[in-house]
Amino acid sequence: AIQREYLPQYVEWLNDWEVSQNLMPGVPFPMNIEDETEWFEKHRKGDNKFLFAILTLTENKLIGNCGLNNVDWKNRSAVFGIVIGDKNYWGKGYGTDATRALLRYAFEQLGLNRVELWVYAFNPRAIRAYEKAGFTREGIKRQGLYRNGAFHDEFLMGILKEEWEKGVRV
Repeated sequence: AIQREYLPQYVEWLNDWEVSQNLMPGVPFPMNIEDETEWFEKHRKGDNKFLFAILTLTENKLIGNCGLNNVDWKNRSAVFGIVIGDKNYWGKGYGTDATRALLRYAFEQLGLNRVELWVYAFNPRAIRAYEKAGFTREGIKRQGLYRNGAFHDEFLMGILKEEWEKGVRV
């Protein structure tokens, strides 16, 4: 679970433009510890949100977080989100591993049928990680984001429990 002691590290990551520009729907910039503490208090005890820290197994080092948001219990669906904030761990499979672990939790423990996410077209590393975890591109929001002086597409990706059960999980 996300711990209060992690909040200063999260603020540092969120204030790094290279990290925060990939987050949906975007992060108010700059962030401070009061903003992050307010977010933490608001979201840590919801029944439609499940948030987790990502720690390395060998070092027990905090490198990011992930979660299921907007859980719709009637339709058994949720929106997935993840950030690997420590850039030293980018491109090393940690995001894919965390995504697979959270999908297992979503489908086996929570009984969800669908998990979806939105990803910016300019984030190919994330798109590859999601595809490796079993997500399929389902739609496109053409030029739905204006960032860095240009319009960018957003991709809707999703995975169903039956697809996950067919062997996309590890």
